[in-house]
Amino acid sequence: MLLDALSARRGIVCLVGAGGKKTTIHRLAAAHPGRLGLAATVPTLPVPGEFRDFEVVDEINLLTDKVVAASRHARRVAFAKLGDKPPRHGGIPPELVEEIHVRAGFDATYVKADGARMRWIKAPGEHEPQLPGSATTVIPIVSARALGEALSERIAHRPELVAAVTGARIGEILSPVHVGRLLASPDGALRGIGGAVVVPLINMIDDGRLLAAAREAAHHALDLSRRFDRVVLARMNAAEPIIEVVGARVGIAG
Repeated sequence: MLLDALSARRGIVCLVGAGGKKTTIHRLAAAHPGRLGLAATVPTLPVPGEFRDFEVVDEINLLTDKVVAASRHARRVAFAKLGDKPPRHGGIPPELVEEIHVRAGFDATYVKADGARMRWIKAPGEHEPQLPGSATTVIPIVSARALGEALSERIAHRPELVAAVTGARIGEILSPVHVGRLLASPDGALRGIGGAVVVPLINMIDDGRLLAAAREAAHHALDLSRRFDRVVLARMNAAEPIIEVVGARVGIAG
């Protein structure tokens, strides 16, 4: 259900936002039975060994040939540019992710396409997200833990940008309406998505209060945008990560 709910079985699948991008990529990599690439267009930590079968970290001009070679014997290949601040790897140019995806013949390539500094909510900066032009699916993520919290640097990456997109003031309690606006905004979660399928994900739903607030946020987002037809509610670190799929215009439970 995870792969289908997030439209993540094939193509270049990019994750943006805050509140569990890496964890979601790891869960997708664990669930997918096919040949996978795992990458990031921004600096990131290595993919843990249990979610990859081989890792290629090298100079940009050497990556393609080495990943293609690795893909002949390894089902899940993580690849990255050498970073300036180990253990973090460097981000790969989006166009190179596209080239490697095609040449290696991956069924899917999962891409972390922006950073959030471990916060629960964010809006994109000037040069974000770093999406390949041929991205098949974009999964914007926000943590349900931000709901009911005051908008500040404690929970938000660049809170002033979150304020500009959502209409919330710095210090104001974030409501489901604010999160719905973020997910539906062309200046927020939908920035730069092109023609990709969009499946917003509200993660870290730890209890009934957060579930009710996340469900309300999902309905607000669906009311505000025609760009997506469902919002996935989840707890990605749970044994069964999908809690509910809220769909306003399709036959999905909600």
